[in-house]
Amino acid sequence: PPEINDSEGHPSSSHPTLKGTSKWATSLENLLEDPEGVKRFREFLKKEFSEENVLFWLACEEFKKTQGKNQMQEKAKEIYMTFLSSKASSQVNVEGQSRLNETILETPHPLMFQKLQDQIFNLMKYDSYSRFLKSEIFLNQKKSEEQEENSSEAQTAAKRASRIYNT
Repeated sequence: PPEINDSEGHPSSSHPTLKGTSKWATSLENLLEDPEGVKRFREFLKKEFSEENVLFWLACEEFKKTQGKNQMQEKAKEIYMTFLSSKASSQVNVEGQSRLNETILETPHPLMFQKLQDQIFNLMKYDSYSRFLKSEIFLNQKKSEEQEENSSEAQTAAKRASRIYNT
């Protein structure tokens, strides 16, 4: 079927796709899929002294895409040394961490950090995420998006009005 467009020629839909803060507010998954959302969430977590959680989660996501045993070993070691080792610079607090040791790094596989990543995801989802949605960082972003939207709606209305009167 042919696409239905609005007066501006944009595809029309009764369910406009959510963007920005509206999408972030629907789920932590949606927030983490948006680079701007990740940036704002990191900003928030930094203030809460828990930025390492999202950094670990992102590193694990990246790790799953790693090809080749050597690159995998390198990245696995990097994740271990940065987030999991007792000497880690950005240590995450996960159960079972004490049982993890460097021997697992010798035989890396894409899902080797999955259980720990899930723990961190749940920690963020049930703890930090709800506070993020009430934070100044989120609310200011939402406000600025709404102002942008209102201003572009006003411009669209002005264009329509000028077309009507200039015909």
